[in-house]
Amino acid sequence: MPNQTTRQQARRVALDAQTRMRQARAEKERRRSALAVSVVTALAERDALVQACEARAGAALRALTGAEGLTLREAVEWCGGEEQLSVREATRLRRVEPSDPTSGDGSWADTEEAGEGVEPAASVDVSESGASGARDGSGRGAAG
Repeated sequence: MPNQTTRQQARRVALDAQTRMRQARAEKERRRSALAVSVVTALAERDALVQACEARAGAALRALTGAEGLTLREAVEWCGGEEQLSVREATRLRRVEPSDPTSGDGSWADTEEAGEGVEPAASVDVSESGASGARDGSGRGAAG
């Protein structure tokens, strides 16, 4: 009989240890899952901000080349030249459409970036081309 009691105690000790290990693993998995969700959420927020900024830049470039009558190369020069913005990047930005048309009119003239005291030439609606709701497929940093 003492042999059986010893075995039961040993089994209980082993099962308790395994339960603690399972609980520790489950807690570690919950922490990792929460951190992974934080990463993916932050990246999605970053992408939305980048999309919004690129849409504003594209709208302004379309206004420069459309309403203001500049060539794309001239517009790039007005933006600081090739050191600041390449013609290739300007071409891509002009194709970027706002992803959420309800978040504003996409106007760049009323932002601080437009510059203090700078008035847009005639009230130009730079969001007239509409929104596709999806990226144009070129993505950030895509070639062409």
